[in-house]
Amino acid sequence: MTDLSRSLLSKPVQDFVSTERKLLIGGEWVPALSGETFTTYDPATGNRITEVAKGGAADVDRAVAAARKAFEEGPWPRLTPSERQRLIWRIGDALLERAEEFGQLEALDNGKSVAVAQGVDVVWAADLFHYYAGWATKIEGRTVPVSVPWVPGGQFHAYTLREPVGVCGQIIPWNFPLLMAAFKIPAALAAGNTVVLKPAEQTPLTALLLGEVISEILPPGVVNIVTGYGDAGAAIAAHDGVDKVAFTGSTEVGKKIVDAAKGNLKKVSLELGGKSPQIVYADADLELAIPGTANAWLFNHGQCCVAGTRLYVEDSIFAEFTRGMADFAAQVKIGPGLDPATQLGPLVSQEQLDRVTGYIRQGIADGARALTGGNQVGDRGYYVEPTVLVDVRPEMSVVREEIFGPVVVAAPFSAERGAITEANDSPFGLAAGVWTKDVSKAHLVASRLKAGTVWVNCYNAFDTALPFGGYKQSGWGRELGAAALEQYTQTKAVNIQL
Repeated sequence: MTDLSRSLLSKPVQDFVSTERKLLIGGEWVPALSGETFTTYDPATGNRITEVAKGGAADVDRAVAAARKAFEEGPWPRLTPSERQRLIWRIGDALLERAEEFGQLEALDNGKSVAVAQGVDVVWAADLFHYYAGWATKIEGRTVPVSVPWVPGGQFHAYTLREPVGVCGQIIPWNFPLLMAAFKIPAALAAGNTVVLKPAEQTPLTALLLGEVISEILPPGVVNIVTGYGDAGAAIAAHDGVDKVAFTGSTEVGKKIVDAAKGNLKKVSLELGGKSPQIVYADADLELAIPGTANAWLFNHGQCCVAGTRLYVEDSIFAEFTRGMADFAAQVKIGPGLDPATQLGPLVSQEQLDRVTGYIRQGIADGARALTGGNQVGDRGYYVEPTVLVDVRPEMSVVREEIFGPVVVAAPFSAERGAITEANDSPFGLAAGVWTKDVSKAHLVASRLKAGTVWVNCYNAFDTALPFGGYKQSGWGRELGAAALEQYTQTKAVNIQL
């Protein structure tokens, strides 16, 4: 970390990164059994931030055992729903109280804008804990009027119970480190489960700071955090002591999670990749749609699973629209996340920079043309220009595959033929956008798009109460809203003959 970066940090954040970070297991901060650590880097400079314990399979064993003890024997299963509610709510309060600390640490470790990290990610993470705190007292079964035909005249009292699944392994990605932890942890806790969390090795710091908050509020072992590489995640997915695994990340790794989970047939939920389309009709409000569609793929530097990176524009406005988008993208301020004026920060790592620039080079070699961008920015840090590619064909890798960077491909469509077929021509189905002033068209198109979320005349308009997840190879199950609780509970039927 440079002296400039350190000078922009509050003292609590400076103190946090000045010491080696350990694993949270059974309420204690402990080193990895191997004694190994790994370095987390500042993507704005490529410089070292701090050292983090490198957990492995043996550490996962310890964490699962601690979570099992907390679930079966500790005070957690004996707490009333209202007691759980109050504890989970306090975590949300603590996030808001320490918003500057969390925001700065996220910007430092991930590279995202500190304004977005503090004003969006931290605020939403707190809202998630508050929202699911309220659900702790509202998870209900129901009575069922049953008839048992082979017991003439029999009378029965039947009801269902919704019970926690048990020990939940949760594996989160590097693009929204704090927020993805908050997508998973509070829903599991509200249902009465315990957790073993594995953050991404590129961005472990805000999960560990969240662990500090949690360890001050919850009983030991309810939430455990194991930092490390893919082998630690694989150990969680395959562990017979884990009853459910939740994963957010690439579709390729999601398939490996499914394969690893088959040993004890643990419950699995997956939020995976995307290559989301946006359809812009000639009747759209261009003053709204140009910045709206641009921010759909520029947000979080394009490192967003729902990023609207396939743009289909009605041919009569295609040239005007794409030029306007290119002009908008070219004016975005690029810089380090800790600079409050930054709109587009660095990519998370050298590996990601190589991936994104490699896709751009391949697209241009295949015949695509860049209206703007296409290059790395500078020789320090992991920056890439916002890139708008036209003259693309459906079979190109830049059209078919998830790039995970600030790159959009744009193609025209005719009013007569429409763009539904092209929009749905993808193995993914996470999100989509529609831009039109015609209300009927908006509803009809939304109903035909194969995506878990469709935004109309907006994008990234998430809400905690709305379920989120994908069609096709974009995942299994739903997060957010009441739907998330289905992933963390199981139903028991009880039938009593009277």
